[in-house]
Formats: sequence, C-alpha cells, structure tokens
Amino acid sequence: MSSAWQCKRHGSVLPLRTWTPVHPEVVAKVVGGSVVPVWSPLPLLPGWTVTGMALAGDERSGSRATALALSGPSPLGGPADMVLVAEEPGIGLGGRISGTDAIDPGVNTDGPPDAKVIASGHPTPLWRCASADDRVAFAGEARGVWLWAVLWPPAAELVLVEHVELHDLRAQAHVDQVLPVGAPTSRLS
Repeated sequence: MSSAWQCKRHGSVLPLRTWTPVHPEVVAKVVGGSVVPVWSPLPLLPGWTVTGMALAGDERSGSRATALALSGPSPLGGPADMVLVAEEPGIGLGGRISGTDAIDPGVNTDGPPDAKVIASGHPTPLWRCASADDRVAFAGEARGVWLWAVLWPPAAELVLVEHVELHDLRAQAHVDQVLPVGAPTSRLS
C-alpha cells in the first residue's frame, strides 16, 4: 500500500495540477508552494499574455516542477505559444509538454547553444532537444534545475532570438506582479 500517485507506465509519480485561466490567487498558490523556480519573462514580450499554469508535486514535499504557458505573436506572423518549465531531474513534465516520453531532456551540450535567455540575471544557454513535430523544445540548466522552453509552431523558436529575460516569480520583488492574462491554453493538458 502506498499513498503515492501511480501511473501504469511510470510507477510512482507526482500529481499534476493545471489552471486555466490564471488569476492572482493561482499565481500565489503556485509560487507559494514551489521548491523550483516559476519562470516568467518580465516584462512580457510585446503582445504576449499568460494563458495557464501547472505544477507537479504535493503539499507534503512542495512543487517539484512548474510550468507557465504564454501566447502571443510569432516573429514570422501568426499566433505562437510558449511553455516555460522548471523541474528537478527525473520529474518528466518538460518531456511531457515537449511531446516525448523523456524524463530528462538529454541535451547534447558538446556544441554551442541553440538559444540563450537571461534567467535571474544570469546568461543561460539552451540546447535543442527532442520534441513532437508540431513544436520545438529547448532545455538547459538554471538555478540547479532543468529549464525547458517549448514553442508552437516550430518557427516560433525565433522568439528566443529576442532578448528574453526570465524572472523567478518566487522572488520577493515579484510577489505582487500582475501578469496580463489571455485565453486559456490547451498546451498543458
């Protein structure tokens, strides 16, 4: 007998909870119980809105993975979606959102990075990793955990060419941060 959540395929797993739409109480709940960063570009890219949040974990041990979904204009025109995931190794939320069965990204860091962001004031390289055909995924390490950026459609990867500065919403400076909210996403289901 175990009180752990069970998956027929993966065994014991952390429960996943998602919220769409997002409101200040949801942000406070996700931020307040997380042991990993809750990454958000601040300021948001022009025309972008927050469309959902997710966490993997429970109240006993805290959130071991978080995801923030955003939508906005693609640099090449049309709509784009991006999900930023922070997770401890071995969780698998980033792999699930990237459309693979990967528990960890398995990035090849031998060559130069494919993208770069600023995470909590530090230059953070990201490498392309496996993903489903309808999206593109990048992963790297920030604050001792995996940082994933998954974008739809694949051409939206050009969003990462822009100056993207990620902030951890758990930081005291961002506790009262009001994020513009858009239509609920289906990217977290």
